[in-house]
Amino acid sequence: MPDLATLALFCAATLALLVVPGPAVLFIVTRSVAQGRSAGLISVLGVHAGSLVHVVAAALGISALLAASATAFTVVKYAGVAYLVWLGVRKLTHRGAAEDETAAPETHSRRRMFWEGFVVNVLNPKTAIFFLAFLPQFTDSAAGPVGPQIVLLGLLWLVLGMASDGTYAMASSALAGRLRASARARRRLDIGSGVVYLGLAALLTGEKA
Repeated sequence: MPDLATLALFCAATLALLVVPGPAVLFIVTRSVAQGRSAGLISVLGVHAGSLVHVVAAALGISALLAASATAFTVVKYAGVAYLVWLGVRKLTHRGAAEDETAAPETHSRRRMFWEGFVVNVLNPKTAIFFLAFLPQFTDSAAGPVGPQIVLLGLLWLVLGMASDGTYAMASSALAGRLRASARARRRLDIGSGVVYLGLAALLTGEKA
């Protein structure tokens, strides 16, 4: 296993990367702003359950196959794009009770919110390739099999990532709390959420392996 100095360096590098918002953070913040702290935190769990899939894939070498195959990369990428477009269009077309100030905000089941975060992250091939490129840099073949080391580093990443993304979720939810009290503002948040999802889809479309 990596020594303590390597693990400390890995944690420092991970935190430096996590503080810069990426697509997953934007997804979590958007969900938190539109639907509250609970929705944001459940989305964090879903996103990082998806990250766990990528960690295992990196340890098993599956991510290397994805990186080497342009066809596989494209299929996964456009599946992710289609899902984000679906989320965006659903938000933009949702009317609910936009003009009724006494109506409760739109709610989703916890399971649904979890799986939406999971699918968004699993269907991002860039995440798979990132773990494949980043985690092995902190492994040491002389310290034992590389696969278990990648899993250990990946679990550390998940813990730090959940702490970082959870902070984003709680902060953005608190800032938007008063807005959600107004049905008209909730409708505007829905529109903003839809635009963000479509923007993430456009960003993913432009990425290359």
